[in-house]
Amino acid sequence: MTGLRSGQVAAAAGVNPQTLRYYERRGLLAEPGRSPGGHRLYPAEAVTLLRVIKTAQRLGFTLEEVADLLEAGTHRHRDAGLRERAREKLAEVERRMADLEVIRATLRQAVDAGCDDLLTCADEPHCPLPFTDLVRP
Repeated sequence: MTGLRSGQVAAAAGVNPQTLRYYERRGLLAEPGRSPGGHRLYPAEAVTLLRVIKTAQRLGFTLEEVADLLEAGTHRHRDAGLRERAREKLAEVERRMADLEVIRATLRQAVDAGCDDLLTCADEPHCPLPFTDLVRP
């Protein structure tokens, strides 16, 4: 039987060997064949699949979402494929970015206001932190 050993696949894909086993347990990567000596032997395509998985993760997709994308691609379900999922992920990222912009602006205001202590700042009228959004007893 021919194929790549775990270390070879992991190195080529930029992951560690434990990642291979984890992805196998999650169903993202098929369990490989074995050599006569019992070593795992992966097909060369496993490297591409691992790179796809890691790229999708860097784009913000969870492993569950990656599994769904891979499944959709296997069955050629265009309506549930990458384009629609990418649109949804883009909208999610844009919402998170807007939230982060508010957080950044508030933190800048806290730095500029000289807020050194949360409890002291909470009682100061000039404190920019959103303590007023909380109900006080």
